Amino acid sequence: MPATTIYKSSNVTVWYHTDKKIVHHQIHKFVHGEEFQAFLTAGTQALETHKAQKWLSDDRGNTVLSKQDQKWGHDVWFPKTAAAGWKFWAIVSPAKVLARLTMEKLAKDYGAAGVTTKFFTDPDEAMKWLERQ
Repeated sequence: MPATTIYKSSNVTVWYHTDKKIVHHQIHKFVHGEEFQAFLTAGTQALETHKAQKWLSDDRGNTVLSKQDQKWGHDVWFPKTAAAGWKFWAIVSPAKVLARLTMEKLAKDYGAAGVTTKFFTDPDEAMKWLERQ
């Protein structure tokens, strides 16, 4: 079954894979502020609606997150997403070193709260890992 697009812009696309119960986003270029919040919120709503636990973040096009976006993610998005049942996170690493370091810190923080995370360079391998969880 094909994935359903749940958010789309020139900066980011979010899909929900119904048959796999996986939220999947791909950042195409810099995304921040209201759009950052909107695409993540769309993914959280899909987790809630479908009682899913898995998220694939294809962040190859991601850049460094602003302090405001990091704070919103930590204080607002993560608690809601964890409460929705999020348990497994596959991250396709950003190309930019600073962005990668930020994602590694987030993975560590969210891991301490119970989200199992693994980093990948290939989105197909990331999807296969999530399917096995």
